[in-house]
This record gives sequence, structure tokens and C-alpha cells, in this order.
Amino acid sequence: MTMSTMEELPPYRLHESLGYQLSLTARSLERRMDENLRSLGLSRITWCVLLAVGNEGLTRPSDIAAFIGIDRTATSRALRQMEAAGMVARACGAKDRRTTRVRLTDKGKSLLGRATPFAVHNAALLAERLSEEERTQLRRLLRKARADDALPLSKL
Repeated sequence: MTMSTMEELPPYRLHESLGYQLSLTARSLERRMDENLRSLGLSRITWCVLLAVGNEGLTRPSDIAAFIGIDRTATSRALRQMEAAGMVARACGAKDRRTTRVRLTDKGKSLLGRATPFAVHNAALLAERLSEEERTQLRRLLRKARADDALPLSKL
């Protein structure tokens, strides 16, 4: 972009930016949830692993990673920490020793049950500010904005 082109641009208004507004909203929700999770000894990633295994029935680390939206390395690290803390158990597959299966322990099930009300309450705080129609429209618009899992990065 040339200097003359930059001079022609109107000033960028941060607080009018959709991305900035989305970030503020997400950070507010995340901060509140993180504080509650911390009180149980959980992080957002460990919470998501509990959801993936306990609620979605996912047992393969690669499926858990895809569900959460993190890479396999981060998932493996979280699973190691969770196994050491007694939240999950991992076992190799009977036929293929390279296949790992994950299951929740009683402690993991208990933590999932104790953290779920935090998530429900956190979601309700946002939802109560919007009508059902607005919530439906917001979900649709956010999915549309995330189409193909990434917003295109344009070159300046």
C-alpha cells in the first residue's frame, strides 16, 4: 500500500470494528468461565477434553483434538496432565497398539458434572441479553463468518 493510498483511507475506528467487538465479547465470556474452571483445577482445554470424552463420546486423541480445535501436540500434553491428575485414563487398542483410547475416570466424570453448571450459567448470561431470534441469527452469522474454518488473510 502506498503512502498516498493510506492518506486516502478514513481513520480506523477500533470500537466500531466487528472483530474488536467479537474479541471483547469472547474475552468476557472466557474470563468468567476460566475463573470458575480454575476453582476446580481445570483449564479451558481440560474442560473441553472432558466435554469431548464425557458428552460427545470421543475416545481417540485425534478426534478430541479436532473437536476442540487444537493440534495433536496440545491434546497429547493435556491428556498427559489429565491422566497424571486422575481425570482420564488412556489405553492402547487391543488390535493396534498405536491406537490410544481415552475414557473419563470417576474424578473426570465428577469434574465434568461440577463444571457444567458454570458453563450453563455463563452461556445464559449472554443468551438472556438476546431474543431467541437474535441468538439464532447470531449463531448463523458467526458460522457464516467462520466458513471454511478461516477468514481469508488479504495482503495489504
